[in-house]
Amino acid sequence: MIEPAALQKLREFLPENFNDIFLLTRALTHRSYVNENKHVLEDNERLEFLGDSILDFIVAEWLYNHFPEKQEGFLTKVRAALVHTQQLSLFARQIELGQALLLGKGEDGAGGRDRDAILCDAFEALIAAIYIKTDMETTRKFLVPFLEQESGKIIKNHAEEDVKSRFQEWAQAQGYSSPGYEIVSESGPDHAKVFEVIAIVNNRKIAKGRGSSKQQAEKAAAENSLRKLGIIN
Repeated sequence: MIEPAALQKLREFLPENFNDIFLLTRALTHRSYVNENKHVLEDNERLEFLGDSILDFIVAEWLYNHFPEKQEGFLTKVRAALVHTQQLSLFARQIELGQALLLGKGEDGAGGRDRDAILCDAFEALIAAIYIKTDMETTRKFLVPFLEQESGKIIKNHAEEDVKSRFQEWAQAQGYSSPGYEIVSESGPDHAKVFEVIAIVNNRKIAKGRGSSKQQAEKAAAENSLRKLGIIN
């Protein structure tokens, strides 16, 4: 059974008008618990199926309304990041969902309460349960604060990754293969290394970039190359 304290803690995060303890319990029931407790008839997988679609819709709607200047490709990538397993499991941890899960003894002993996939599935099931017993607006109000909290970080990371994509697209449009990145230098102590990388296209060295990791240096080299080529300001 769910520990009363864990369930009470979880309910503090949930909408006030969502008070169906039966459906909440089902959303928290992993199939491993059903396998070990034959009197329990259903796990949370059907709710997870519905919650996945509701999440996609609310996230897409929120992005569409908040970023009117962005194109479909950007919106699609950010939506994918916001509903990714690791991201949803982070949301689940923020409301201490793992402690309230109903797991089989084996799954529980193997660390299932902190497993990304299980937390993600339970969060999706919880979204469906809230929707079923309240309405779309309540579900939206529950979810949007999570999106607002994480979207800035995700968009920043997307923008950093996008410079390498844009540089690759430019190279391919010219009929060249994808850009290569060569380490020019590596300096500093192990805890504070600085890497310098040069971007190369068609055996031509375009521009250098520096960063605290090889990935950051490559992004900087790609961005500096785009600037040198006049593709971005």
